[in-house]
Amino acid sequence: MNAASPSVQPQTLDLELAPADNVRLANLCGQLDQHLRQLERRLGIEISNRGVSFRLIGDPRGVRLGEQLLQDLYADTAMEVLTPESIHLSLQSAGADDLLKAAEDRLPDVIIKTKRGLIKARGPNQQAYLHAILKHDINFGVGPAGTGKTYLAVACAVEALESDRVRRVLLVRPAVEAGERLGFLPGDLAQKIDPYLRPLYDALFEMLGFEKVTKLMERNVIEVAPLAYMRGRTLNDSFIILDEAQNTTPEQMKMFLTRIGFGSTAVITGDVTQIDLPRGQPSGLRQAVEVLKDVGGISFTFFNARDVVRHALVQRIVHAYDAFERTLPASGRPRPTA
Repeated sequence: MNAASPSVQPQTLDLELAPADNVRLANLCGQLDQHLRQLERRLGIEISNRGVSFRLIGDPRGVRLGEQLLQDLYADTAMEVLTPESIHLSLQSAGADDLLKAAEDRLPDVIIKTKRGLIKARGPNQQAYLHAILKHDINFGVGPAGTGKTYLAVACAVEALESDRVRRVLLVRPAVEAGERLGFLPGDLAQKIDPYLRPLYDALFEMLGFEKVTKLMERNVIEVAPLAYMRGRTLNDSFIILDEAQNTTPEQMKMFLTRIGFGSTAVITGDVTQIDLPRGQPSGLRQAVEVLKDVGGISFTFFNARDVVRHALVQRIVHAYDAFERTLPASGRPRPTA
């Protein structure tokens, strides 16, 4: 969904590159598909492929530019070895920055009110995201880390709870990020899943205060749980947030979406460039975007690199690392030290 027109549904475009050449295809995609992930982050779209057949999903403008770039870059593979730096230059030359700046017919501001203060959207995509959550029962926020997907979803949940529009808030995450099984971690259930849910706790504490959050959790008004514990439940009059949804399997995503009951709002957030599932396991978030793109009552907001909200110093650090990595050949990436 683009920022200017929240009613626009994500576009799907199928593209076949020719001639079929596995060496050129590997050059285009990059090591571990890093070039495709780079295009996804900059354009706010999803790119998947099987051989030379590509599928692009997202904001129509980003999809069209992605199609052009893939065709141009594939042509370049006949003559040169692509690098993250050359992908970056191609994005600039193709007008990616102009695309990211476009925000005609700006939406009116949405301000989320909590007892700890007011929370405002930063940028047109965040604004479109808040509008979508207020109007739809099921909402997807897809994009890079740092774009405010989870924080704004928690803010909407807190406001809905404090205004009595819902009776409870559920915060859900698939517990796979650390590559560990819950049964091998020390402590009771709450202690086992705490590391995975820490970003959600932090947002709640900021908006409601530690003592109030603790009391609400004791009364089960606020509940945190791993995704596996949602099976078999039907959730009415609730605000449900599924965070890190890129790490769900297709079966888990379907299970979660069918838990939604009457009077409930669900927000599903994730970054499809940071999938931690076992290699070869499809992401439930990627599949859901494709399967549900034409279903009425479901919103999709696609964030891109320009939506990242970070401390200015953090931005400079990220840029410094990006510049350093572009000077290294793919085979010469430094290995982490023990």
